Amino acid sequence: MNLNRLVLSDNILTGSIPSTLGNLSKLSILYLHQNRISGSIPPQIGNLKDLVELSLFQNNLTGPIPPALGNLRNLTGLLLYRNQISGSIPPQFGNLMNLKILDLSINSLTGSIPSTLGNLTKLTLLYLSQNQISGSIPPELGNLMSLNEVSLYQNNLTGLIPPALGNLRNLTLLFLYSNQISGSIPPQFGNLMNLDKLDLSNNGLTGSIPSTLGNLTKLTLLSLFRNQISGSIPLQFENLMNLHGLDLSINLLTGYIPSTLGNLTKLTELSLIDCQLSGSLPQEMTNMTNLSKLYLSGNSLSGYLPQLCQGGSLQFFSAVGNHFTGEIPKSIRNCTSLIRVRLNGNRLAANVSEVFGVYPHLIFMDISDNMLFGELSPNWGECRNLTKLQLSGNMITGRIPPEIGQLTQLSVLGLSSNQLVGEIPKEFERLTSLFNLTLNENQFSGQIPQEIGKLSNLEVLDLSMNHLSGPIPPQLGDCFKLQYLKLSENILNGSIPFQIGNLVYLQGLLDLSHNSLNGQISPQLTKLIRLEKLNLSHNMLSNSIPSSFEGMFSLQSIDFSFNALEGPLPNSKSFQKAPAKAFINNKGLCGEVQGLRPCNASSISHGDAMKGHRVVILIILPVSVALFLLFVIIGISSIYYQRRRNIKKGVLERSSGNPFSIWNYDGIAVFEDIVEATEGFDDKYCIGIGGYGKVYKANLPVGQVVAVKKLHPLEGGDQSDQRSFRNEIQALTEIRHRNIVKLYGFCCHARCSFLVYEYMERGSLASILSNDEGAAQLDWTLRVKIIKGVAHALSYMHHDCTLPIVHRDLSSNNVLLNSELEASVSDFGTARLLIPDSSNWTMLAGTYGYIAPELAYTMRVTEKCDVYSFGVVALEVMIGRHPGQLISSLSSPNRDDPLLKDMLDQRLSNPTAEVAHEVIFAVSMALACIRPDPDSRPTMHHVAQELSVGGPSFSLEPFHALTFRQLMDLKV
Repeated sequence: MNLNRLVLSDNILTGSIPSTLGNLSKLSILYLHQNRISGSIPPQIGNLKDLVELSLFQNNLTGPIPPALGNLRNLTGLLLYRNQISGSIPPQFGNLMNLKILDLSINSLTGSIPSTLGNLTKLTLLYLSQNQISGSIPPELGNLMSLNEVSLYQNNLTGLIPPALGNLRNLTLLFLYSNQISGSIPPQFGNLMNLDKLDLSNNGLTGSIPSTLGNLTKLTLLSLFRNQISGSIPLQFENLMNLHGLDLSINLLTGYIPSTLGNLTKLTELSLIDCQLSGSLPQEMTNMTNLSKLYLSGNSLSGYLPQLCQGGSLQFFSAVGNHFTGEIPKSIRNCTSLIRVRLNGNRLAANVSEVFGVYPHLIFMDISDNMLFGELSPNWGECRNLTKLQLSGNMITGRIPPEIGQLTQLSVLGLSSNQLVGEIPKEFERLTSLFNLTLNENQFSGQIPQEIGKLSNLEVLDLSMNHLSGPIPPQLGDCFKLQYLKLSENILNGSIPFQIGNLVYLQGLLDLSHNSLNGQISPQLTKLIRLEKLNLSHNMLSNSIPSSFEGMFSLQSIDFSFNALEGPLPNSKSFQKAPAKAFINNKGLCGEVQGLRPCNASSISHGDAMKGHRVVILIILPVSVALFLLFVIIGISSIYYQRRRNIKKGVLERSSGNPFSIWNYDGIAVFEDIVEATEGFDDKYCIGIGGYGKVYKANLPVGQVVAVKKLHPLEGGDQSDQRSFRNEIQALTEIRHRNIVKLYGFCCHARCSFLVYEYMERGSLASILSNDEGAAQLDWTLRVKIIKGVAHALSYMHHDCTLPIVHRDLSSNNVLLNSELEASVSDFGTARLLIPDSSNWTMLAGTYGYIAPELAYTMRVTEKCDVYSFGVVALEVMIGRHPGQLISSLSSPNRDDPLLKDMLDQRLSNPTAEVAHEVIFAVSMALACIRPDPDSRPTMHHVAQELSVGGPSFSLEPFHALTFRQLMDLKV
């Protein structure tokens, strides 16, 4: 045949490439890219002597590259990228003397780069990135004088960078990052006069930065971060006038920041994090009017800060843990584009009412542990996007302006260790997103506002070391997510509210010491069985310590000293092992503790005791006979009424506090209420159906709304249902987190078993995304927040529990949203504890489309299985539907690399500039989580941490031009 062009690209071709194509001897163009072709490349393609262009990229090709392709002497373009090709690069490629473009990136190639590639003197583009290529970079590549771009990043390359690469005078791009390259940067790189982008980051480079890099006047990007480079920043960098991004972070650099950097007026990003730089910031940096990102944290910089933000473009400014002194520049007041500011741990001074202005885009502000003074301005209430405000450890005076209550997105408010006065504003009740509130070590007076009880997401509350008076408000018991509560060193009085016993998630500390609290210790406190530290010392508490403290097995530290307590100590290890000073200065405590008298000791004399015994016998004997007859009558009557009395007792107990407790609720007490509220589990109350049963909404008489998951009958039923029931109870009693659904109680009976949860008003994430009206309510900020919430829940399960817990069935159906659209992970029926030094083999579990691919053939469950499921859910949140088709196209594409803007949920408009960064980073993190190789996926701790801080800075194409390939290539 005389066919000279065969173009079948951008279709849905499947199957393999027929070997008969090798018979088309006149073929010069063969385009089969962007299909679903599988199998290996037939060696017969090497017979096509006239072939000029061979394009097979973005298919499912496997197997090695046939050495016979080295026979294609007329070939100018060979594009095999984005396949699953394995094996090594054939050295026969050195025969392709007319080759101009060679792209083998994003495959599974191994072996080394053949030195014969140095024969390809017409080559302009060499792309071998994102493979598993090892060995060193052959110096023969220095012969390729026509090269414009060399991309070898994300491989396993070792050895030194060949100085011969300095011969490539036409080179515009050189990417060698994320390898294991060692040695120093060749000074010959100064000859690459046309270089536009140079990225050598994330290697093991040593030595100093060659001053010859200052010759690269066309350079726009220079990234050397995460190496072991030493020495100083070359003064010659002043010549890099076209530089937009300079990243030297995480190295061993010393010395000063050269004042000549001020000449780089086009610079938009400067990152010098975690080096060993000293000295002051040069005043010439005020010339950098285009600077939007400035990262200086983790150095030993000192002196005054220059008047930054002259151009008003600064968005990210980080200088944590340095030694800066003097005033914060007043120019920062006009920098309305600020998004994140971290200056904590310096010695900066400023009048907070004069320096800081209104920042409509500000999300994070931490200037704690400095020397700020003056009063807080009401203008802070205008920073409506603020989520974290940390001003602790300063000298701020005056009152907290009530306008702070307008910051409804605020999750962390830290104002501790200042000189604030007045009352805590009641307007704080509007801070419903707050989970950390620290106001300790100030001079606040008045009562603790009962409105704090409305902060249902609060986890940490520290009001200690103030002048707060009055009783502890019972409403604090409504902050049921509290894990840390410290009210010590105030002048609080009255008794300890029994509602504090509702704070069943209190774990770290309950400290009410050094107050004027009186009355007896409520037995309700013993419901805090997760509590580790309890301090009630230096009060006026009386009566005995309730014996039910014996059930608080988690207590590690206790202090009841300096009260008016008496009677025996509870019989538990936490009391027996406590030091004597934990009980001193009380009225009459006794027990088996060194320094206390035994409870059976007596100071009565023997003679007096004998007289006392005779008197006691004369009194007790007739009384005992009468009491015996009375008890017989009462006992007979009580048998008949016993059951009704028990039920009534349960109802009474419920009326005094939370009707449920994970640890002591057996289902009897509220069983009748639940049956009545659901009319015998009528389907009209059903709000969900799962594999193990149905979920009902129940409005209980006490005014609480709960979700009841009723399992299928267990009697004679499937053992898997029973196992699911036990798994869910075990998992949810082990964990407590704001983004994990709360288990209130359970009933286990042959005829009817159910679990009682907190009710999530908005239902499942899946149901909301499937509804156009519901999806429209989830703007991009809320969607990022949902992803963060799920990430924090999984991070807690994997890394913060005694034994790691793997969910195994994370899907959008098992992510529930409350009335404020905050996410909680639910349905732990298939959850599993990971046992160290165990194989952790398991049966396949989970929802199709969310299961990690390796589970199908390894059957070994790890945390990385949840990471994959999280990535699927995160993508689903962003594109508004299950991303199965997208994931398939990314691994086995059948079309062009899709644009991010085209794949995002089209029911929303494109994200605004201020949230686009978070959207981009959330998608890139999700893509990292669905990598086929579980070892290459990040941990959930890393994911949660990076999402919290907004991820690293990066320079990308404009939002409308971003593709998924670019996001997959991001270093997250």
